Amino acid sequence: MNHHPAPPRKLDAKRFHQRLLAWFDRHKRDLPWRRDRDPYRIWLSEIMLQQTRVAAVQDHYLRFLRRFPTIERLAAARESSVLALWSGLGYYRRARMLHAAARKVVGEFAGNFPKNAAELRALPGIGRYTAAAIASIAFGEPVPVVDGNVERVLQRLFAKPLVGEACWQGAQDLLDSQRPGDFNQALMELGATLCLPRQPKCLLCPAADFCAARGELPAVTKANRQQKREIHYALDRCGDSVFLVQRPSTVSLMPGMWELPEVPATNTDGKAHLKLRHSITVTDYLVRVVPRTAAAATADGRWIPASRLSKLPLTGLARKILRAANVIQNP
Repeated sequence: MNHHPAPPRKLDAKRFHQRLLAWFDRHKRDLPWRRDRDPYRIWLSEIMLQQTRVAAVQDHYLRFLRRFPTIERLAAARESSVLALWSGLGYYRRARMLHAAARKVVGEFAGNFPKNAAELRALPGIGRYTAAAIASIAFGEPVPVVDGNVERVLQRLFAKPLVGEACWQGAQDLLDSQRPGDFNQALMELGATLCLPRQPKCLLCPAADFCAARGELPAVTKANRQQKREIHYALDRCGDSVFLVQRPSTVSLMPGMWELPEVPATNTDGKAHLKLRHSITVTDYLVRVVPRTAAAATADGRWIPASRLSKLPLTGLARKILRAANVIQNP
């Protein structure tokens, strides 16, 4: 008896659309940005989701909308207020570009988003993927999206190591022009929930009959190993205030953000009362935090009352330390 799986069915685009969209309609995750087609909300979610997991974004997204329910409110806000609310999501350039784009849409387009991908790409912080996502989901423009999940799904469907422009062309060829926004989301959802990088759930996949690779991923590159580093900060408190320093506006990484003063490792020997780990892209940090030191006397910083910390644009690491030390409460 032959127990080998049947060969994959030739990729009939129409049948593939039907199968994938029926699965998406039935199984899609209930995410707050999927509840309407408001371009402001879709844009906000797409910017937040860049390089950030869905689970980490949901609460931030809802808090951000409570504070800035419309693009006009966002455009009118101070940048420091936007950065303070963004704190914890990282990659703060996204927040600055978000604010700049809001001001441009309000100032030049009377608060109305451009309705096609080409015009959306002229806004600060919006690249090819984000423009296509907004245009297809909010406005129904038949343009494809390609993110890491879509790339992986397409590579497996066609059993080819599609990258770059070839992947965009593959997504264009496969696109459902009748429901482009839902189709794009369905491909991304498939990659995020079933067509996983390791141990894909092929038995549950609605596209299994069409898949040439059957779970194998051609030419997979190995992820870079994280570098390990140790850094040291001083937590200096006076009553209900904490001493913080502000990053210079001239630095490329998180300019203007507030953080604890960094201290040399020689000042921390045997004194660390708090240790935690913090990962940023390819670096895994061991963070040691020492109590009251001479940092306040030497660093150019300020005493900040705990009641003001939630309104201050803190670095993600500073917020993590202050939470661990019970200086600020969640969220």
